[in-house]
Amino acid sequence: MKPAARILPVIVLAQFCCTSLWFAGNAVMPDLVSEFGLDADALGHLTSAVQFGFILGTLSFAFLTISDRFSPSKVFFFCAMLGAVFNAGILLDNNSFFSLMSFRFLTGFSLAGIYPVGMKIASDYFDKGLGRSLGYLVGALVLGTAFPHLLKEISGNIDLEWRWVIYFTCALAFSGGFLILWLVPNGPYRSGLQKPDLSLIFKIFKNADFRSAAFGYFGHMWELYAFWAFVPVILGFYKQIHPAADFSIPFISFLVIGLGGLACVLGGYISEKNGVRRTAGGALFLSGICCLISPLIFYANSEILLIGFLIFWGLVVIADSPLFSTLVAKTASANSRGTALTIVNCIGFSITIFSIQLLNMLIKHITPNLIFTVLAIGPAFGLIALFRRRNTSTANS
Repeated sequence: MKPAARILPVIVLAQFCCTSLWFAGNAVMPDLVSEFGLDADALGHLTSAVQFGFILGTLSFAFLTISDRFSPSKVFFFCAMLGAVFNAGILLDNNSFFSLMSFRFLTGFSLAGIYPVGMKIASDYFDKGLGRSLGYLVGALVLGTAFPHLLKEISGNIDLEWRWVIYFTCALAFSGGFLILWLVPNGPYRSGLQKPDLSLIFKIFKNADFRSAAFGYFGHMWELYAFWAFVPVILGFYKQIHPAADFSIPFISFLVIGLGGLACVLGGYISEKNGVRRTAGGALFLSGICCLISPLIFYANSEILLIGFLIFWGLVVIADSPLFSTLVAKTASANSRGTALTIVNCIGFSITIFSIQLLNMLIKHITPNLIFTVLAIGPAFGLIALFRRRNTSTANS
């Protein structure tokens, strides 16, 4: 077995373990509201705190070219340790809304050294088949993001209840960090920078192919995290207007988000036959259609239709994510890939704050069944950016 083939499962497992920190707060949100006397709109604010921390973290990492100057495995390890510590902070008995926001912000900041750096590590090991490799990696992110919802479902019969979810995700993050440190040395395609290059971000965006891929990713991100964050809210509202509905909100939320990991892997294989750009565009188009028809599904009195629709949406909404990252990585030079992936993540996650807060505001003024329609703006923008110019570069392959 080639070294890269042995390394990929380790990176995937570590990514899964560490990204479980991302939605740990969302999975136990009702318990946090009850335990610390939070307002009902805490979901949007605490989710945005993680996103904002991730944004500032990726911006700092990008400007300082951290993952291109230092060993990405060591960066990943230290950030995993910090993320676990900050995640554990919400267990403190005297937490206030401000302290919870601070801990979630710092957890998000730490994730800046985990998600994009994990993709950087993979790109250092894979030249050919990068789309397939990143499919596995983003699939691990998706499963890790969904996993706290499953933990919450399991912990319902355990004395520790919501605190058990936090303990477990912290342990996972520690484990993932050590896996990378011990088993993943610098890759053969790594080409590091010797000193900070504060102008590197601006140089990257001069590349038209890079801009096309990046703007497509931005449209994708407008939809993705807002959809993920509000799936439990929509499921709860559905049960209110259809009292006979009988399903577990945490478990269905886990399925809707977690099964998207399979779509990431499958999308990577499909892209090898149909092309990365075309496959990403197809997934983006389908998720945009889901945004537009969602009110019809939510009003229908059918649990099977609702759950099936949300699972399908969960598949297509994330399938294009590793493909956009592949396009970004392929249009950047070897010594700027880490920075390119990081700055694109930074801007993309900045966009998620606006879409999440928009839904947070709209849900107070209109029926929740309608709020997802505004997410169609993202796929429309992404498709225009992706296909407004015909590319003949290798980024299409």
